[in-house]
Amino acid sequence: MAPRCSPDGRPVITGYNFAAGPSVLPEAVLAEAREGLDNWAGSGQSVMEIPFTGEAFARIHDEAVATLRNLLEIPPDYHVLLLQGGAYGQFSLLPMNLLRGRECADYALTGHWSQRAANEAKRYCRVNIAADGASSGYTAIPDWSAWSLDPTAAYCHITTNETANGVRFRELPDTGRVPLVADITSDFLMAPLDIRRFGLVYASAQKNAGIAGLTVVIVKQALLGRALPITPTVFNYELLAASNSRVNTPPVWAIYMAGLVFKWIQAEGGLGEMAVRNRRHAGWLYRTIDESGFYHCRAAEAARSPVNVCFELPTPRLERAFLAEARERRLHNLKGHAAATGLRASLYNAVSESAVAALVSFMRDFALRHASVA
Repeated sequence: MAPRCSPDGRPVITGYNFAAGPSVLPEAVLAEAREGLDNWAGSGQSVMEIPFTGEAFARIHDEAVATLRNLLEIPPDYHVLLLQGGAYGQFSLLPMNLLRGRECADYALTGHWSQRAANEAKRYCRVNIAADGASSGYTAIPDWSAWSLDPTAAYCHITTNETANGVRFRELPDTGRVPLVADITSDFLMAPLDIRRFGLVYASAQKNAGIAGLTVVIVKQALLGRALPITPTVFNYELLAASNSRVNTPPVWAIYMAGLVFKWIQAEGGLGEMAVRNRRHAGWLYRTIDESGFYHCRAAEAARSPVNVCFELPTPRLERAFLAEARERRLHNLKGHAAATGLRASLYNAVSESAVAALVSFMRDFALRHASVA
């Protein structure tokens, strides 16, 4: 198991973390962050102490944005906003900022989080349900032939990966002249992404981009302006773009951590390498589930998330026993989302090969010992 160090320098075995978020962080990032706690860049200051109006923070912010632009090949006519409020906050901020005089927005319902996004948007505009996976129990992405888009919509919203339900878009919908907007929180930075396909994407950082407290918004310049009058000044995209995300005090430490993660991804080989690792880890886990005759994955094979692997055991009693034994083996945070039940292993970028190997070994052992009583 991966060692971490106590304050006196001794290694501490912490086990493996499969949480859906906040999630595991790379060891190299944690090591560098320790220096930032009390002696950033040899300055004798903590990153948490530096003023956001000074040159030190400007360097941290600008390096983070530049690295992210490089990783995602973000075109120059898109702004990168580093905000507070979480992805949930964007559920309201999207219609506030993007309606631009229109009355309707399209939403595709593919699971728990897209439903919550649509419900929040209803407070500000008419929501047209362009697609709904309810008939499948949100175990599949609705076939494109069943979508019903409103050509007058201000935007079309999707959630590319449903963390709670374990389904993911394999291909992006073609929404024509209606800008495509996406919550990419769970699969952010896990594979290359053509930003030009979107009008806006947003993601909370605590999955693959650092710690809780930061939300990344990437928005096309052409969509800025004409925010609703009720839009708070600190969340007006146009004002944030003009001020380099500094209308008010930004989440300084969270931006610093995100910058370290962006550089770690770059040093590890970039998004192409992250995608290769993710496919390998997810494939290994899904094969273990499918070949066991004991575990069951509800998600349709064509829509299975390579990020959040959701699965079930034959009975609730066995699920409780599985979780108890997993904790004893220091395999942490495998309980599924409350809205979907079952179990879940989240395979973000910092989840190591040894972590997946330990989980697969345990799952095979548990199935052998309990299959006869299932």
